[in-house]
Amino acid sequence: MNINFLIKAQFDLLQNHLELFSKELETADVIAANYYDLPNYEKDQEHTAPEEILVHEITGQEALKKIVFAFSDLFLSSEKSGKVLTRHPGIVLVNDKFKHLQNRINSINIEKAKFKELILSIPNNDARFEAVHSAIPNLITLAAYRKIHFESESPYSIRFSWMKKHATKTLTKDTALEMLERSSKYSNPRAIDQESWLKAVESERMRVASLGSDSKLRIRRPTRVTPEVNVRFTATNRYHVSGALPFVMLNPNKKLKVGSLPNYDSKVNDPRKKEYNFLVDRIYLERKE
Repeated sequence: MNINFLIKAQFDLLQNHLELFSKELETADVIAANYYDLPNYEKDQEHTAPEEILVHEITGQEALKKIVFAFSDLFLSSEKSGKVLTRHPGIVLVNDKFKHLQNRINSINIEKAKFKELILSIPNNDARFEAVHSAIPNLITLAAYRKIHFESESPYSIRFSWMKKHATKTLTKDTALEMLERSSKYSNPRAIDQESWLKAVESERMRVASLGSDSKLRIRRPTRVTPEVNVRFTATNRYHVSGALPFVMLNPNKKLKVGSLPNYDSKVNDPRKKEYNFLVDRIYLERKE
């Protein structure tokens, strides 16, 4: 069967569940809703990670409207960057006595997983892109993959924080030296003269060259920060999930403590400075233990 037809059919099924979920959430017994509005990224900002992110907290009915919209925000608009996904951190506390919402969310997550599996079954990245955007123009594929996270038990607290993931790549000593050798041939990207730049690269090269030939290395490059939801039952029973979509708390206990998403400041919240001692700081190169 034609792959474009399969993609469109699976997406239509997913979207049908999302539309029903939106209507069900709008008419549900909502106790509280908080949405944390983040700045939009324009196309000229997509290659620069922000040093700070100011969060605007919205509550009540307006927050619920934004939360409902967040789950169906799957398409690219002309003014937004296509390389930086819009994040929709927030939380909605809602009574779900008969588990209608819980069952709907489970169904949505199953259809999302099927949609992702179908897309990834196409072996070539270019063919994948062409198939998806031919079947569903302007779809932000990663947004469609996003799982809706929820909790139906009774945690002690739900709080928000900022998480900085790392893109990792393992490499050999020789490969690292080749990278540094290429760096020495580039024009100086820093605000120093070319001679100082070459000395800096040579110092990095010597540091790597002094390692044993069997040394294992990796590049641990930080990526753009993203909101995170931290769910705590006890000091030892806790977990965290992505806050890219609103978190749904079903049948919350009256004693539940709910935090808010703080502003992000890289000078305060940069895990790289706190946790890592890089062998070559410029390219995030470290020894792999």
